[in-house]
Amino acid sequence: MTEKRRSRGRKWLLALVIFILAAGIAAAFYLRPYGPDRTAVESMRSGGGVTVTDSKDVTVYEGAEPKEPGVIFYPGGLVKPESYAPLARELARRGHRTVVVKMPLNLAVLGGGRASAVLEAHPGESFVIGGHSLGGVMAARYAAEHPEGLRGVFFLASYADDKGSLRDKGLPVLSVTGSEDGVLNRDSFEKNKKNLPEDAKLLTLPGGNHGQFGSYGPQKGDRAASISPEEQTRRTAEAITDWMTGIREKGKN
Repeated sequence: MTEKRRSRGRKWLLALVIFILAAGIAAAFYLRPYGPDRTAVESMRSGGGVTVTDSKDVTVYEGAEPKEPGVIFYPGGLVKPESYAPLARELARRGHRTVVVKMPLNLAVLGGGRASAVLEAHPGESFVIGGHSLGGVMAARYAAEHPEGLRGVFFLASYADDKGSLRDKGLPVLSVTGSEDGVLNRDSFEKNKKNLPEDAKLLTLPGGNHGQFGSYGPQKGDRAASISPEEQTRRTAEAITDWMTGIREKGKN
């Protein structure tokens, strides 16, 4: 091999290394998740009648006297699961064991089937499934494939796409949005209402935005909420628990 060819080979190798490094930096920047704020971090601690158990794949929030159904929760895209600790804690305080599922690269689209492990870990117990934003889309897809193992599906600033159509699955559905949400694609939300059952319950929280369904600070593209994060968490938990009470009462009839 001539020195000229060796030099050309070294230049190609250097260019490849630079490209790989640049691609890695770009991916790391793009995939940088929203992390939990101080309120969320504090909500991860056990106490006040709620026990928090954190493991590799899930974080479980349990109250002193759990009642069914439990909750399987899929986080929003590029949002760390700890960011939903305040909501999960409030649901647990109201009696519903809440399991927040951790996703590969914080993207539920890469771990849509992970609810199966939760159901297998709690045989004989009933659960609803839901999620925030992308997490809700993937929760619906899971429910569409496994309707027999669930009691209902809920969406927070999200919707069921065609792959997750719940129209004929026989599952109760709750959809909660915020009036000030600047992230949710409203056209997609309206278009995909066709994938919900006719008796789906749709609620709008006046003053709520997209990011305050979690607890991770301002989100790019979102509008300012006119209610506090604590108020949005409380109203969201109240909507979900009231809906689940209806499911439980209907099951007794």
